[in-house]
Amino acid sequence: MESNRTHKKIRMHDGIVGTLYLISVVLGFMVNIQWLYLAGAVAFLQIVSPLTKFCPVYFILNKFMPDTEPIQDGKRS
Repeated sequence: MESNRTHKKIRMHDGIVGTLYLISVVLGFMVNIQWLYLAGAVAFLQIVSPLTKFCPVYFILNKFMPDTEPIQDGKRS
């Protein structure tokens, strides 16, 4: 069974990615439409990460939370 801290790591990942999407849309609407490229890049990484087993956000969270099970660190199947 996964630990509570692992669930917290997953929720943090979802919060970070969701915040990036929201920031991109708000900046695209208020500043410059080219900010939507940020949302496109995040979406691309979310599509590619299950195939490559590497996610930059999980890479950082794995470093900050070493006492939890690594998620998408490129080593797990």
